[in-house]
Amino acid sequence: MVRQMNLSHVMPFEICSIRPPTENYSLTFRLTRNCGWNRCMFCPVYKTGALFSRRSIEEVKRDINNAKQIDDILVDAGLFNNSFSAKSFLDIDKIILEIRKANPDCDSIPLSPAKGKGAPTATTHEDEDERMAWFSSWFRETPAIEESVYHVATWRRYGGRSCFLGDANSLILSADFFSEAVDYMRDRFPALSRFTIYGRTKSAAKKKLDEMKAFSRAGLDRIHFGIESGSDGVLSFMRKGETARDHIEGCRKTREAGISPSVYVMPGLGGAKWSIEHAIETARVLTEAKPDYIRLRTLEIFPGTGLLQAMKAGEFKEATEDQIVREIRVIVEQTDCETEIVSDSASNLLDISGRLPHDRARMLSVIDGYLGLSEREKIVFSLSSRLNSFVGQYGGISDDIGEAIRPYVRDGAIDPSGASDEELKWVIRLIRSKLMP
Repeated sequence: MVRQMNLSHVMPFEICSIRPPTENYSLTFRLTRNCGWNRCMFCPVYKTGALFSRRSIEEVKRDINNAKQIDDILVDAGLFNNSFSAKSFLDIDKIILEIRKANPDCDSIPLSPAKGKGAPTATTHEDEDERMAWFSSWFRETPAIEESVYHVATWRRYGGRSCFLGDANSLILSADFFSEAVDYMRDRFPALSRFTIYGRTKSAAKKKLDEMKAFSRAGLDRIHFGIESGSDGVLSFMRKGETARDHIEGCRKTREAGISPSVYVMPGLGGAKWSIEHAIETARVLTEAKPDYIRLRTLEIFPGTGLLQAMKAGEFKEATEDQIVREIRVIVEQTDCETEIVSDSASNLLDISGRLPHDRARMLSVIDGYLGLSEREKIVFSLSSRLNSFVGQYGGISDDIGEAIRPYVRDGAIDPSGASDEELKWVIRLIRSKLMP
């Protein structure tokens, strides 16, 4: 399968498990590990035992070399000479077996000791929530050769041009470090032409414009910011560690440096109490920040998070689906800048996507169509929407959800006419409890 190549030195490399949906097919390298802040009450991602650490440039270059060696093997095997097919996956599996045969220790390289702040709060909820178990599975003590090979193969299959550099906030690094890493990546992977990162708006706002421009000159094309809300009250309650002013200044400085700002907004984050304030202030901040993209991620509350504890203590009450839809309506109606709204999260009830201001009327029409439904029609709509999201995310219906909807299936289709509102709401909650945002 692999012609005249020494496989005894092939090693895996660390992949960014947490990355934007637009980077699912990007080549990824970790410049840092996990999140240096890790205090946001709503976030479950780094609450499973993952420690924050900075990586040395030597570690990063070692990973780049390991990825390059894997890429050379895949190209040498001829996997990308013609169309990628089911046989290609079998060939990849054979390559992995050959690597393991030549180097039985390829999966036994431990991560270097973690250093820095942001120690996680460990959770004991893996057994009771599938999503938390999934999060836990992403944070490996050792990188695996199988996922490394498939990661490079996927990047090749989908164009081989884009690279995402993680983890949660690469703006804590110096522009010199970033530039050295990217230069080395380009040397080893000349086809790379697009580089993106996650960042915190506060980090961008604190940097001098010249340093942000240095990131741009190094090749950084886009920063994905999780702004979540424009309300200082909501941001403070959620322990975001950033303000509305940070969001505005961070995005402005990013754009002025020649880098594209893309932001994530979380409808529902204000709960029932701050729903209106959350929406109005978020629209105001978006208007001033002028991001290129606004990505909607409706709040879901996870086990092991501070927000779940706050809800149990009566300090936070979830917004209703109607409140959340009305929040999105305010954001669509009041955001006054040229930007693109993207609804690409399984947690979203409605698919509200389009450009502002061009598509504003169409998006509002979709929202008002939902709001104009009767209460029963809204419940049935929610059930259908959540089921479609589940099938889209997992490729089918799980046994427990199948069992839950079985009483309402007639002739291969769901007929909810015999179910009460409360019964349907229970099924909807079950489905939502399994969706990944």
